[in-house]
Amino acid sequence: MITIWPQYLDKNLSLSEGRKVSMEYAVAEPTISEIERALKRLGLKYTMDKERAYPGKWYEKSGRALVEWEGTKLELLKEVSLKLKEIKN
Repeated sequence: MITIWPQYLDKNLSLSEGRKVSMEYAVAEPTISEIERALKRLGLKYTMDKERAYPGKWYEKSGRALVEWEGTKLELLKEVSLKLKEIKN
């Protein structure tokens, strides 16, 4: 299982603030609902944990997704990011 926090994909955050993808893949302020929609469209098995807070922002419940994925975490994040860009446009 791979964990995806919205902060991993947020273009408004720096790498030290939690972003894991390059600016090329990052999207502005992704929500956990948008990430869920992207995962559905990709046909991946996942569970949502909407009451969780990202450790770097423990005071803000942003939620997280736990995804079954065979490849690397970065490959998954790039796939989800591309799907989020489709959803947001």
